[in-house]
Amino acid sequence: MPAPSIAVKQFDYPVSESCPFRVSEVVSPLTFALDLSAGQPIGHSVRSCVVGMRLAKEVGLPQSSQSDLYYELLLKDAGWSSWASPPVRTHGREFLQFGLPPVPKSFFDRVHVLVEAAAGQNTPDRELAMIRSGGGASVARRMGLPEGTASAIRSQDERWNGEGGPDGLQGEEIPLPARIIQLAQTLDMLYTAAGQTQALDSARQRSGSWFDPDLVRAAESLAARGALWTDVAAANWRVIELEPREKPLRASEAAIDNICRAFGEAIDARSPFTHRHSMGVAGTAVFIARMLGMPESDIQVLQRAALLHDIGKLGISSALLEKPGKLTGDEWTVMRKHPYYTYEILKRVPGFGQVSEIAASHHEKLDGSGYFRGLKGEQLSLSCRILVIADVYDALSTKRSYRDALPQDQVFEIMRKETPQALDATCLEALMRSADSVVDSNAAGLAQLSANVQNS
Repeated sequence: MPAPSIAVKQFDYPVSESCPFRVSEVVSPLTFALDLSAGQPIGHSVRSCVVGMRLAKEVGLPQSSQSDLYYELLLKDAGWSSWASPPVRTHGREFLQFGLPPVPKSFFDRVHVLVEAAAGQNTPDRELAMIRSGGGASVARRMGLPEGTASAIRSQDERWNGEGGPDGLQGEEIPLPARIIQLAQTLDMLYTAAGQTQALDSARQRSGSWFDPDLVRAAESLAARGALWTDVAAANWRVIELEPREKPLRASEAAIDNICRAFGEAIDARSPFTHRHSMGVAGTAVFIARMLGMPESDIQVLQRAALLHDIGKLGISSALLEKPGKLTGDEWTVMRKHPYYTYEILKRVPGFGQVSEIAASHHEKLDGSGYFRGLKGEQLSLSCRILVIADVYDALSTKRSYRDALPQDQVFEIMRKETPQALDATCLEALMRSADSVVDSNAAGLAQLSANVQNS
């Protein structure tokens, strides 16, 4: 049985009828997960994109650079999941989400932490900027985006006066797209926390120190004409319209697979205990599906769901995810929400109806004892049942904060005890028949992934 392919492919740029969606339509809903990872209110990434694209047009950024900037703004926070430091990672995470307003007091504290620390002068802050921006650049490369996109994301925490990071660039040494990202994201954070006036006042106060003075003047000019904040509250739909039409990225099947893999890596970077978990679950799920003779078109959907099944965990505190002891009742209540967050994020992606249903079902059980919907029996498709088996197998087979990895015999003993009442017996049998091949397959896939990372 061949190993599941995880080789990184480049996007298909040409527009064609075979690619009905743009990459922007796939990526922009997924940025909600990046907002959670960065401790931001939902929509921060797309609002920053709207503001940044308006600044770019105001200062005459060339069209070719605007196309790259568009994705730089959307993916700017893709590296936050790589940083597990408590000050941001545990600060006000559960204010969430989808229709619920943020808590203003805690968010103002978050603004201070994010804006003040992300590009500071001291060594720890430089290290933070390196992790954050470097992680975001890595995701952009995994997705096959141009190198200029990765470079701009890497430089987003530089400051005009040279006191930022990760490289201490100064003035026009900082790429103009990176300067736009820095101002746009800060304007949105302060606009969301305190309103238009304070956002612009703060930008003026930092003009020439943090921000390019020409960009601050451009923001003031746009605001004076009523063109900076217009419809920014509706950024979720405005951002799609703002993608430069000169070089639109079409979401080919290969491009969508690339996006799923890149976001899967970002999800797994949340914790050393989930390192490569999404890739491992995806590899195991694909292997079981092929053993059961599932059509390749269904396997592709399953693989995408497996790669993204834990995207909702970006909305859960890392302190909770990495707690070494038993969770309290209240902590379990919070933890059990992550499949719901997964569903809410993925259902917004065009064409991801099945993906969202499968991914959100990874903790369901045949007897209805699972979560978040308590589905049972025939309510769970074969793909859902396979994903449940793959997730349990990978979780038991790898080290966690509260226990070491379990040997394969013990893993299967535990899983058999839940069969057939909770776990699907046919899926488990398929896995057990070929467990050694699954391990070899996933190892080969991870080796390929590591080679891709080292070569990027």
